[in-house]
Amino acid sequence: MMVDYIDAHRDEYGVESICNVLPIAPSTYYASKTAATSARAQRDTVMMPIMLALFVANYRVYGARKLWIAAGRAGHEIGRDQVARLMKALDIEGVTRRRKRVWTTVRDDTAARSPGLVKRNFTATAPNDLWVTDLTYVPTWAGVAYVCFIVDVYSRMIVGWRCAGHMRTNIVIDALHMAAWNRGGLDLEGLRAHSDAGSQFTSILWGEQLAQLGAVPSIGTVGDCPLTGQRGVGFAACR
Repeated sequence: MMVDYIDAHRDEYGVESICNVLPIAPSTYYASKTAATSARAQRDTVMMPIMLALFVANYRVYGARKLWIAAGRAGHEIGRDQVARLMKALDIEGVTRRRKRVWTTVRDDTAARSPGLVKRNFTATAPNDLWVTDLTYVPTWAGVAYVCFIVDVYSRMIVGWRCAGHMRTNIVIDALHMAAWNRGGLDLEGLRAHSDAGSQFTSILWGEQLAQLGAVPSIGTVGDCPLTGQRGVGFAACR
């Protein structure tokens, strides 16, 4: 009790001043603190490899709370605060739901941009009248996976897609080839292929591939969802 009281007020009054009032010598106080510090250090030495082993055994995703629960299930008596402190000392941390923003629309200001043929009227009168396409991303344990989808607006079906670990132009070209194959080959005369202004969709290769199909490109503004025209909404949220 006296040691706890001194700890709580030492910054305000000083250890020696408090000890002059309480029936405890400064040397006794410091000896108790040294013993406590030594005991904690010894306990940490024992528990650190245990916490690390539990962390690795649980796929390196547990934060302090879950690791503390796992330690309890394994029969180790340890406080949650101590678990957090040992995790910090071991330089380990759990996986969080907070995600870093990943930009999938990167504009190329030097590229010519096709006009917007849709004008926010996302309706179609027949299959292969209007396709919309966009890039999105999916966080995985191994990193970020980028996915290009192509949707036929008339049926609302995904007619083509491609997943890759990059955002190079061939990801959208591969999705286009799948869509063309699903819809019977190379005769898609009159098709409008609408996208945002990402560099993949303003590339020469994208335009050439559409021309071979008889299709024409249509490009909205940067940051719009190609499916609805909403500002600042990605494809995954607006489909």
